[in-house]
Amino acid sequence: MDQPRRFRSHPPAGRVAIAAATGLVSAIALAAPWAPPAAADPGAQPGTYTGPGFDACTAPSSATMQAWLESPYRALGIYFGGNNRACTQPNLTAEWVTEQQAAGWHLMPIYLGPQASCTTSNKRYRIDDTQAAVQGRAAADDAVVQAQAIGLARESVLIYDMEAYATGNATCRAGVYAFLSAWTARLHDHGYLSGFYSSMSSGVADQVANYTAAGYVRPDYLDFARWDNVATVTDSAIPAAYWSPHRRIKQYRGGHDETWGGVTVNVDNDYLDVAPLPSARFADFTGNGWSDVLGVARSLDALVVYPGNGTVLQMSASQPMGTGWTAMNAVLRIGDRNGDGHEDVLARQASNGDLWFHPGTGSGLGDRTRAGAGWNTVREMTAPGDFNRDGYPDLIAVQGANLYLYRSTADGQFTPRVQIGTGGWDAMSELAGVGDFDRDGYTDMVARSTNGNLYLYPGRGNGFAARKQVGTGWGAMRDLVGVGDFNRDGYTDLAAATTSSGVIYLYPGTGTGLRARVQIGAGSTSRTPLA
Repeated sequence: MDQPRRFRSHPPAGRVAIAAATGLVSAIALAAPWAPPAAADPGAQPGTYTGPGFDACTAPSSATMQAWLESPYRALGIYFGGNNRACTQPNLTAEWVTEQQAAGWHLMPIYLGPQASCTTSNKRYRIDDTQAAVQGRAAADDAVVQAQAIGLARESVLIYDMEAYATGNATCRAGVYAFLSAWTARLHDHGYLSGFYSSMSSGVADQVANYTAAGYVRPDYLDFARWDNVATVTDSAIPAAYWSPHRRIKQYRGGHDETWGGVTVNVDNDYLDVAPLPSARFADFTGNGWSDVLGVARSLDALVVYPGNGTVLQMSASQPMGTGWTAMNAVLRIGDRNGDGHEDVLARQASNGDLWFHPGTGSGLGDRTRAGAGWNTVREMTAPGDFNRDGYPDLIAVQGANLYLYRSTADGQFTPRVQIGTGGWDAMSELAGVGDFDRDGYTDMVARSTNGNLYLYPGRGNGFAARKQVGTGWGAMRDLVGVGDFNRDGYTDLAAATTSSGVIYLYPGTGTGLRARVQIGAGSTSRTPLA
């Protein structure tokens, strides 16, 4: 049975429709697509919460919320925007949001925008299947404006309410996919997270079916309706590994009156098991919370950032950062080396082996400074992160058959090298720092042998534990890159490009190995090296 969320009537006259035909362009939409937002706010909603909640068409008054502190609920769904939102919201202000958060309420922000073209609801505004992605981005832009207006912090989960639709209409279903994928990607651009609400038999079933589709930017959280009066987020129709852990909400009972503290409200019942997504850890050059990839675009002679959104690299949104980069034969993501909160870059000049430090600014790169000379004697090198845990990111390099650690110092230089691997390293053709891959508190590294085998080397601060083989057939890949927790599932990941075509693949980490690869970027043999 398909259950709708609550709506009473069409929105008040004059509410702007979010559709391509309206020409809606918000202030957010005009901003640079990868301008870094402020640091993540601990007040992001709904935060960490497991337990019962409710939603009401109109946000209750502060007095009602105070009275309902006698209830078992500590989470509340609020309809904060969307051109199909039915109820007026006289109470829903920034002051109200601040007050409820201070009282201990967790907020579920719900956006009721354009519905599927084949919706079975009576919603007035629909998706134009020929413009679905455009509309999805516009809806996300508007949602961010509305969320910011009432003080919802970045990294808050903005839940899209997609009512039931006819499942046999392939064009309509494709429109929903395109709309939702664009909605989620655009929210990520702005530093917000995506939620999705729908019925089990249409929207949820389609999202489950499309969960692993290449190139699809799936919602980060799932809010599903099954009115069976069972307060749980487990459901046999949703695979256990999907939207897990702590990424689910269930609406388990429809509209009815409840009274707490002497005040009666008509509500739906929800059960939540939610927590903030793990951070990207590193490689977030744009500052929007998601890992990115750098590459030298040889046709432009420029270093380019390809913004990530958790599922794919947005190649069309690439941003050149200066020229002269074809003179560099190695480019490394070094992390935040100067402590200013931005990811930095090291590059080696092919002609003389000079090593250059390029400070990241969040919107590009600052003036470079020389970080060393004579690095043309080093064959392979990588930036593993803070290998010795002294607070500064380090370098690891192969010279001859040995492996060496170069520790960073507070003045931006490197200490004399320390040997951390003896013999056999001339059989390794590429290195990649992958952060704390096995989550034991030390940064790790992967290395590819000349025969195409891939090995994980668990870090120990002053060397490595015994290596573990984690792959074969890697001879067809180039530019191995540690990309942090690209999909923000709690494990750091690896990316690489095919030598033949330059197609970029993500190899999701599991802590002990790598899952099957997924394409995240289009191919180009002229885009190398990657970092």
